[in-house]
Amino acid sequence: MSDAASIRHTPAQKAVLAALQQHRQPLSAQVLHSAMRPQHSIGLATVYRSLDALQKSGLIQHRITLEGTTLYSLVRHDRHCMTCLHCGQSFPINTCPVADLEAQLQHSNQFKIYYHTLEFFGLCESCSVQNE
Repeated sequence: MSDAASIRHTPAQKAVLAALQQHRQPLSAQVLHSAMRPQHSIGLATVYRSLDALQKSGLIQHRITLEGTTLYSLVRHDRHCMTCLHCGQSFPINTCPVADLEAQLQHSNQFKIYYHTLEFFGLCESCSVQNE
């Protein structure tokens, strides 16, 4: 059993986890709160506190969009992508270019790594052609 799995969670944290499990796409706290409202009487501040606690326990991860919105999802795998600064579309990178570095850092430091993200920013082919 992992350390994160052995942590006791509040009812609100369990409800947030269950809601995130129902959605494959990352969600903002506001969208998550709206999705949970029909089944749960939970305030937006409680959703934020639950997301913070779940992230600190290594069960969820977040990323920030170009517009500044924080999106949350379950930790399923590390995320690597290239994001177009013009259209905002993200293109996944299917191999991990930093796997060796992560293993080295985890073994050489007193630091438990839950996940990592790697994102490159630039222009996709379509937007690059439009900007010529």
